[in-house]
Amino acid sequence: GTAGVAIAGLLGAVRAQGRPMIDFPKQKIVVAGAGSAGIGVVNAASRTMARMLGNNEVAFESARSQFWIVDAHGLITEERVDIDPDARPFARRKSELTHQGLNEGASLIEVVKKVKPDVILGLSAVGGLFSKEVLEALKDSSSSRPAIFAMSNPTKNAECTPEEAFSIIGEKVVFSSGSPFDDVDLGDGKIGHSNQGNNMYLFPGIGLGTLLSGARIVSDGMLQAAAERLASYMKEEEVLQGIIYPPTSRIRDITKEVAAAVVREAVAEDLAEGYRDMDARELARLSEVGNHLTAHPGFMIMLVD
Repeated sequence: GTAGVAIAGLLGAVRAQGRPMIDFPKQKIVVAGAGSAGIGVVNAASRTMARMLGNNEVAFESARSQFWIVDAHGLITEERVDIDPDARPFARRKSELTHQGLNEGASLIEVVKKVKPDVILGLSAVGGLFSKEVLEALKDSSSSRPAIFAMSNPTKNAECTPEEAFSIIGEKVVFSSGSPFDDVDLGDGKIGHSNQGNNMYLFPGIGLGTLLSGARIVSDGMLQAAAERLASYMKEEEVLQGIIYPPTSRIRDITKEVAAAVVREAVAEDLAEGYRDMDARELARLSEVGNHLTAHPGFMIMLVD
């Protein structure tokens, strides 16, 4: 759930830059935190990138190269002694380090300065880790609209606050957090939007879609379909304002849309076995309706039922 919502936010950040979601594999992402949450999100995000690039060995290698992981000991590279097996695939290689002017154990500030990332993603559980110096370094991002994901909970563990992000980087930054924060008044009628990446955007829809499809497993593709539908749910004018997650008042509609996306993907992967009186063939026929699946009477009956 955390990974799915994070991916939806990352895809939303791409849209906020005025670019299509298919450009996600071009994003440079610095990740602070190499625990189970951090590596889990990186794994899921890299798989999403790889699927967009063709889902082959070259695609996975290209996706891997878009992440720089920094833990309490600094940048993780292949020179790290006793490296965590889960982090090993994302350890930066010696040849890459020379080109980037970085080394094993480089600090977060050094990495942000050298990489000039599109996104900094915090899953460190270290409150205030995105210090003034780190945020100042992000101002030189190669992106016209850098994004900050301060995802650690509770509030005291957030890597930074929206006030800090907007006051240092300016109105163009896209901000998201794991804990709830108020929007920031930037003056002159402008608002700095504080997005909260909450698992509730995806869990109900993934569960409902899996149930209605009759799938016995939840595949990576089904999770990606859910994340992509959440990311595309926001209107263009909303995303360009830096709003990458919808208000909770829309949760029922979001759940319906996410469920439909999960059903369609389950059908496409031949995982759907049907639900009650609706067999897999009928589901497949419904899925051919495409984006109108949620309006189809058969699907609505399943939802009500």
